[in-house]
Amino acid sequence: MILFYQNSNKILAMASKSMNRYYFSEFRDLLNMTNALILVPSRYGSTRFPGKPLAMINGKPMIAHIVQNCQETGFEFAIVTDDERIEEAVKIAGGKSVRVDEDVSTGSERIALALDKYYKDQNFDYIVNMQGDEPLMRAQYIKKVVESHAQSDFDIFTAVKPRSGEESSYLNPNIVKAVLSQETKACLYFSRAGVPYYQTGEVKDWSQHIGIYSYRPEALLKFSKLKPSQLEICERLEQLRALENGLTIGATKLEVELLGVDTPEDIKKVEGVMGE
Repeated sequence: MILFYQNSNKILAMASKSMNRYYFSEFRDLLNMTNALILVPSRYGSTRFPGKPLAMINGKPMIAHIVQNCQETGFEFAIVTDDERIEEAVKIAGGKSVRVDEDVSTGSERIALALDKYYKDQNFDYIVNMQGDEPLMRAQYIKKVVESHAQSDFDIFTAVKPRSGEESSYLNPNIVKAVLSQETKACLYFSRAGVPYYQTGEVKDWSQHIGIYSYRPEALLKFSKLKPSQLEICERLEQLRALENGLTIGATKLEVELLGVDTPEDIKKVEGVMGE
């Protein structure tokens, strides 16, 4: 007889001596489970929108929507913050927060600090960097990124939204574009410029990058120790640091309308989508 106990996607198993011995990873594979940790960087300070994580969306703080989306994945998660007001809001929403006060330049560096400080002795297969200002990033999308990563050999996995035409969006520097290999799903480059460039002048198919990352733990820790790269500084895109230093990034396609909250005016737009 084999007894299973599941808690936060960790499996403990006991088998009788008469049966073959299975190791932890084999049990997890047998049950088709993914051992992932979601870490959400959430800072109170924002140049354009101070206190953004606590902005009310449909009657509750934005960070509470993030907590709910994380809970529905079934993965272990924590909000990584530097502010006690966010900690309190997360607690009220039924979530967990961890404190990282260090001043770092990227969200991935922040979650790497949290991983090293609070989860050093825990064996997660994937660490998810989920944006704290993307309340429309539902559980099914998060799970798809992680599950796609689990079926690949990439160091890092992310998501893109297929786009066609829409020249104004294609040329908008606030919309990050990804260049993918259709054969391997590898991300070759990311840019704020319109890429790939269409020499004919007619914009056709392109990919919009969606800001969620699934890291293998060793890849995240390696990334966090690297200095900002030339292309990263030029484009202000942290994922270019990974590419320039030999880390591989894959992507899955999501047919979804995501609206990040960058300014107070974005709240109504998000509420409109939630109400659809």
